[in-house]
Amino acid sequence: MALKNITTLLLISVCTTTLAQTMDTRTCIFDGNFKSLQVKLSGNDYFPPVLMMGSDNVIEVRFDELSPELSYLRYSVVHCNADWQPSALVDTEYLNGFNYANIENYEYSSGTFTNFVHYEFSLPNEEISFTKSGNYLVLVYREDEPDVILLQARFMVCENVVSVYPSVSSRTDIDYNIGHQQIDITIDTRDYRVRDIYQDLMVFVNQNSRTDNEAFVNKPLRVMGSKAVFEHNRNLIFPAGNEFRRMEIVAVNYPTMGVARVEYFDPFYHATLYTDEPRTDAMYLYDKTQNGRFTIRNAEADDSNGRADYIVTHFSLATGEPLTGGKIYVDGEFTNHQFSPDALMNYDAASGCYVADILLKQGAYNYQYLFVPDGTGVGLTSTIEGDKYQTVNEYSVRVYNRRQGERYDRMIGFGMVFSGR
Repeated sequence: MALKNITTLLLISVCTTTLAQTMDTRTCIFDGNFKSLQVKLSGNDYFPPVLMMGSDNVIEVRFDELSPELSYLRYSVVHCNADWQPSALVDTEYLNGFNYANIENYEYSSGTFTNFVHYEFSLPNEEISFTKSGNYLVLVYREDEPDVILLQARFMVCENVVSVYPSVSSRTDIDYNIGHQQIDITIDTRDYRVRDIYQDLMVFVNQNSRTDNEAFVNKPLRVMGSKAVFEHNRNLIFPAGNEFRRMEIVAVNYPTMGVARVEYFDPFYHATLYTDEPRTDAMYLYDKTQNGRFTIRNAEADDSNGRADYIVTHFSLATGEPLTGGKIYVDGEFTNHQFSPDALMNYDAASGCYVADILLKQGAYNYQYLFVPDGTGVGLTSTIEGDKYQTVNEYSVRVYNRRQGERYDRMIGFGMVFSGR
């Protein structure tokens, strides 16, 4: 039976950090038995999940359930406005087909100590296709419990009718080649009608797919014909951060990158990483990373989807004394860039370290440590990682417009730029 009230379901889908009077629609897992959620563009695992209308690409959603038994799972999608709140559209206005489908592509784990089932599905497909651009949220639930959302994930559908030209510089309006990076954006609307180019564009900028420090601008500094130019805007200045740290838990018979030792304590393998040190005062060192992403891989098996085991991964950060005024979190795609209890580090007085134990599937991981001051929801790189102007960061730019009389925000353009390149 199709979902009758998608808004009711969304009200249930609330993360622990939801702000009052808004629904938290971030990519999120609500049931702890589900792990390793990834939302990818087919053919490019290192590109944001943005689907261009008219292209042959699809959005791929992948995850595991820690269970020896198959669950009968379904999914539905919700159209959202530019701010990721549900739009006024009903499903027949933004979809072809019914707004639900069964997840039929699955694989049982094999040769692993942890029993799990791996699930995958792609959008669009024969059951569901999109007629409107914009932000989308996919909800996954059990066939017999449609009111209980197990996980949700964001992706976008873009018309790609305006050209987006972002650039980035470490010579900012705050400092000059020290600790910040500034984004300038030119948007060419030559092939798309905008009623008021000074008022009607909504522009969002992400750094390394993070949502906590996302920037929003809507008033260009100047307009040149069909081009809106966003320059010298304080909202578009980001702390530069540092290169992501890397580690690999791709084998259980020997330690790999960043791993001090691997041991088995029933029922899991345990990987103890080398203790990390703060890098605020260290010199900048370039390291080619995947800008916070992770890749599932078992180096000792051909099929990583079903044969990559789950490992309790022990993170430690040596600070000597506990930090006051905030909390430290492990950040990366594998934590969905959220400050959740699973990603929280706790201070261990005996070792003088902050520690966290996270159950991860075998693979290669990027991560960093963010300090979140009390009373805020924005993570700071300056406290642990340091802000180095040379850091290579991925910046993505999303452009939206709502035409007069319409009830939704179109996603009309998308652009990407890397600092230091």
